[in-house]
Amino acid sequence: MLEFGIKDIIDILLVAIILYYSYRLMKQSRSVNIFYGVMVFVTAWIVVSKVLEMKLLGTLLDQLVSVGTIAIIILFQEEIRHFFYNLGAHERTHRIFRFFRPDRKKGQEDLKYDRETIIPIVMACLNMSKQKVGALIVVQNNVPLNDFINSGDTVDARISQRLIENVFFKNSPLHDGAMIICGGRITAASCILPISHDLDMPKEFGLRHRAAKGISQETDALAIVVSEETGYISAAYNNELRSRLTAEELEKILMKGRF
Repeated sequence: MLEFGIKDIIDILLVAIILYYSYRLMKQSRSVNIFYGVMVFVTAWIVVSKVLEMKLLGTLLDQLVSVGTIAIIILFQEEIRHFFYNLGAHERTHRIFRFFRPDRKKGQEDLKYDRETIIPIVMACLNMSKQKVGALIVVQNNVPLNDFINSGDTVDARISQRLIENVFFKNSPLHDGAMIICGGRITAASCILPISHDLDMPKEFGLRHRAAKGISQETDALAIVVSEETGYISAAYNNELRSRLTAEELEKILMKGRF
């Protein structure tokens, strides 16, 4: 007689949660069909080996599973990396590590900017929004953006409204790509960012929006987008994209460095 207890319920719930988040991750990276195929194969393996107890076919599938584990790691290496990054970057994970590092000063975890630094960014975005000048600004938080900074041109200048608008002026050689702000300074411009392949993104969002969401998937940076077509201001953080922001909303988001 089968015994079904609390431990089995917890086991099923944990497996369901893992499968759900795996599905979400695959869907964002356009690998959902591969995920379906893997699930069909695993289900067939369980039925053949555990339920029907077919020895010959079960042994063959066992060998394929052992080899397939390595193949899955190679196939989904990008998704696996994103999974462990999101796990490590989660706010609760940071709280746990702060508990074991009591000597760390309070507030050192988050790189927050003061109003004097933020206002030039907000005003520049508002002006570019009115003139429908496309822009992509990335504000670094805790995760270093050195790889992306190195892909662009070094600026290393104080944040100013005029400089931001000049960089994204249509005839400027630096207007393509992203501007990266670190530690209250404009560090680099014309930087190349990863592109999100999320199929759920609305069609009206262009390459800048996909790049903003892409950097928010790989890091904890805050990305600000001004649409060249509509003039709408958007922001991306932690794989979430918010559009049609007002000046007040943008200022609040920049003050926090997150949603």
